[in-house]
Amino acid sequence: MTVSAAVHPKADQVEPPYAVGATLSLQERQYRTLKNGDMFGIFDLSGNSLPYDGGTEGLYNRDTRHLSVFDLTIGGGRPVLLSSTLREDNTALICDLANPDLTRDGKVVLDHSMVHVRRVRFMINATLFERIQIRSFAHEPQLIRLEFAFDSDFADLFEVRGTPRARRGTKQAPDVDETSVTLGYVGLDEKRRSTRLRFSPTPTALDGGRATFDMEIQPGQQALIYVEIDCNDTPAAGTRDLRTHYLMSLVESRRWMRTRSARAAAMESSNELFNEAIRRAIADLYMLITEKPTGLYPYAGIPWFTAAFGRDALITAYQALWLDPSIARGVLAFLAEVQATETSAAADSEPGKIVHEMRNGEMAELGEVPFHRYYGSVDSTPLFVMLAGAYYERTHDAHSLQKLWPHLQAAMTWVAQYGDRDGDGFVEYYRATGSGLQNQGWKDSYDSVFHANGDLAEGPIALCEVQGYVFAAHRAMAVIGQALGHTAVAALHDEKAEALRIAFEDKFWCEEIGTYAIALDGDKKPCRIRTSNPGHLMMTGMIAPDRAARMAEGFMGHDFFSGWGIRTVASGEARYNPMGYHNGSVWPHDNALIAMGLARYGHTDAVAKIFEGQFDAALNIDMRRLPELFCGFARRRNQGPTFYPVACSPQAWAAAALPALLQASLGLSIDPAARAVIFNTPKLPSFLDEMILHNIRIGDARVTVRIQRMGDEVAINVRERQGQIHVVVRS
Repeated sequence: MTVSAAVHPKADQVEPPYAVGATLSLQERQYRTLKNGDMFGIFDLSGNSLPYDGGTEGLYNRDTRHLSVFDLTIGGGRPVLLSSTLREDNTALICDLANPDLTRDGKVVLDHSMVHVRRVRFMINATLFERIQIRSFAHEPQLIRLEFAFDSDFADLFEVRGTPRARRGTKQAPDVDETSVTLGYVGLDEKRRSTRLRFSPTPTALDGGRATFDMEIQPGQQALIYVEIDCNDTPAAGTRDLRTHYLMSLVESRRWMRTRSARAAAMESSNELFNEAIRRAIADLYMLITEKPTGLYPYAGIPWFTAAFGRDALITAYQALWLDPSIARGVLAFLAEVQATETSAAADSEPGKIVHEMRNGEMAELGEVPFHRYYGSVDSTPLFVMLAGAYYERTHDAHSLQKLWPHLQAAMTWVAQYGDRDGDGFVEYYRATGSGLQNQGWKDSYDSVFHANGDLAEGPIALCEVQGYVFAAHRAMAVIGQALGHTAVAALHDEKAEALRIAFEDKFWCEEIGTYAIALDGDKKPCRIRTSNPGHLMMTGMIAPDRAARMAEGFMGHDFFSGWGIRTVASGEARYNPMGYHNGSVWPHDNALIAMGLARYGHTDAVAKIFEGQFDAALNIDMRRLPELFCGFARRRNQGPTFYPVACSPQAWAAAALPALLQASLGLSIDPAARAVIFNTPKLPSFLDEMILHNIRIGDARVTVRIQRMGDEVAINVRERQGQIHVVVRS
């Protein structure tokens, strides 16, 4: 085989220019987001997208901002915000507005809050639909002017993130008729991207950047305006009635979400605030799912990561596996389809490797950023196999696994031949060029792997959690191989898993800090710092119980536990920074995976503490929505968590964190061979007295169970059962 030369970055190397910039905090303004398919939108609370330096607002499709300005004014003034909310299922944004004081010649001619404006918008099929309802509560007829200012910079998402460009494509002159405007752009990749805005009724005036409606409204009467913004490469013909199309598309949008989310088990509890949080989490999870020909695929997060990521989707599907295994099936099928088949230095790919990130924008098409189809993650490949094993254990879907088997074999060949190039038994990461990601685990900041004195580790680097994923991948191959009749292959992977476990315990355990090193550097020296990374080992079952107990105790201490969750790096370590992306912050998905591992080793009190901290955090966040991460400052009385300035929200694996934490708390597992839903030492957190889980499925059978606190114990009863399925409680 041919192995490309790897670049071993020096420790003083800084982040590449396509890292997310933080010149403007997303926390300075409150936003509302919508997503459907490859389209998403970021709007202020009034539903507008306003132009300002460093701003992220706008309407995006396939990594391009198709509308950078969409600004509604009333009588030339900014509307007064009354309320702004997303539907509980995330399908529509609803904004209630009022007119400001309207003046003429320095005199107020209409007091504020005499005209009510309600905006309802949603998106489907790469098109945003909006209905604006205007109603007058004045005592006399009013002539009201509503104006929509609009523009598109057709910026690539990486430009919005802060990556500079030397050259750009060409904006086309707007194409305007009586009711529509088409904005166009021809990129350096020679692709034409367009945005078509249509209005109904016919505007009083319309040009390439503004639609004006002068409307006389009688007391108590209302008027309606419909807007359709089509971001398809070839916009649909403009002969459809906008009102009819709006109503038909609204039904389609809600049906789409209802059909997808109906696959999942549903939850309700005695705590209405928890119900709000879990409903939002489930709605976020399904909003972030894009339906591909291979099945469901969760995109990582809005705004920066609204694309197919390997690691994020694999972990999200793993967290949600008990809830809806069809997500895992779709993720595995898609990643198998785009699995690497050749070696490419620019893409950091080798045969069998699982993709890290896929982008469709102009800069990715041109190679200005390496992410058109980029394979620079060391963990996606073993996670792919690990999820396949977990999916089989959840479903016994041998048919899907039979189709995946060649891809699983190719992935494990990559682990052996490319992942472990030096033959020491551990998987390390390399990058083939200086343009790829410097660190290729989930903590991929340039400064996330370091020694006790603060020196950055030099590669090739063997991360501790990656070895756990490889261990789990070997175990998965053994289970799947046995099920498919490949008994010799199964036995071989069992042997490899045990050999890796023994070698790992010998090389990674650091007695003096009571945990495992985050990594071995290029000289095989352990990075002896206390991080959250070893927490992922517990969910794989790789480590010795006594060492898991040491780690559990450490995670619950003040150095690690902020009051909201476990920090990525313990306070007191050389590069600890509670405001750092990976060096002291708190990530919900990280905490959920650690909790799943703690549950496996029987540390139920620690699971409850994490669950309670994360739920308390959600209570202090808009819409009860856990973000990608928040800062790791210690919890303060009567204050919520400190926000991270450019965190994605919603984020798929953060949305899946609460369901995963509930699973860990209840010790919930599913045995399809026994047709059993199993609760192993179940425990309810302090904020829940009762929990009902609806429609937990095994094949075509399903069961609904009621879980009640009874002192220090819980009682579990079957409320409804369809098909062959039963419930087992183990204490």
